[in-house]
Parts: sequence; C-alpha cells; structure tokens
Amino acid sequence: MVTDAAVCDEQLMLAYRDGDASAFDTLYRRHKGAVYRYLLRQCRDAGVAEELFQDVWMNLIRARASYLVQAKFTTYIYKLAHNRLIDHYRKQGQAAIVSFDDDSADHDGAPVIAEPVAAPRDEPERHLDIKQQAAQLLDLLGALPELQREAFVMQYEGGMSVEEIADATGVTRETAKSRLRYAMAKIRQGLASWH
Repeated sequence: MVTDAAVCDEQLMLAYRDGDASAFDTLYRRHKGAVYRYLLRQCRDAGVAEELFQDVWMNLIRARASYLVQAKFTTYIYKLAHNRLIDHYRKQGQAAIVSFDDDSADHDGAPVIAEPVAAPRDEPERHLDIKQQAAQLLDLLGALPELQREAFVMQYEGGMSVEEIADATGVTRETAKSRLRYAMAKIRQGLASWH
C-alpha cells in the first residue's frame, strides 16, 4: 500500500498498475482539482467538463496495465485530458482547437475559480481590488485563443514545464513556448493598469 506524501506520482502510478488501488486514490486526490479546472477552462461548460473529467480518469484506469514511466505523471494525465478534449471537439463537429493566432474566436460562458478571500485584517478597499483583479484575470484568460489558454493553464494549474506542455499537446517545444509567450504577453498587457 503506497500512500506516503513523499512518494512521487510516477511511483504511485506504477504501484496502481501493479494492483495497489490506494495509489490511484492518492493520485486522484492530488490531481483532480487541477485536471477539472483545465477541462472547464478549455470547454467552458461545467456539465461537459464533468463528463470529460470522468472520461479522462476512466481512460487512465483502462490504460494502467500498459503504463510505463516515460515522462512526469502530470504530462501523462494532461495528455489524456488534451486528447479527450480533441475527441470531444471532433464529435461536436468543431475545429479541434482554434489557432493561437486567431483572436476572433467566439467563446460562451466563463471559467469558474474561487474568489480570493481577504484576511480579516485587510481593508475592504484592498479586498475589492483583489476581487476586481481576479475578475479581470478571468476575463483575460477567457479571451485568450484556445491553444494559448491551454498552454497557460497547463503551466499555472498543472505546474508543467514547456517541454511537458509540448509532450502533452503533441507539438514541438518551440510551438508550446510560443503559445505560452503569447498568452503571457496578452495577460501582462491586460493587467498593466494594475501596476
């Protein structure tokens, strides 16, 4: 039974592959929030995100017997999530993902994240500023083209490196780096008024 907090994800996945169900529970607890938020921010529909989320974990369960450590576990799980999103878009008859240079993409809905909570000693004005900044950041994130948003969310939600993002999305390192750079530039530009 592998459940120690110091055990890396890859070791947990190997233990799960070898029959330790508690290892899966630990992996699920560690990654469920970030994977769900990634899916939600990409498809922007809570019902669809929940369905895709369940499919991703079911795909992981089905593939466990053939799992080999070839990259970080986060790269593996986000690749499963990315591939499930692509399948979803194809079934819906949509283009898989809008080009990262296409700023005219139309998006419905808004991503949901927890609002920052001010400490009791914070002044009400500061709390209002934080809420306004969070709302503006969500708007900026929602306005990013799909590929840029995906790279940004993978790095900031999933803690993934540029190389891991490239592996998970099936693109070159330079393409992933470019998507991330464009996303960061747009977000910095949008938040410039707060400095």
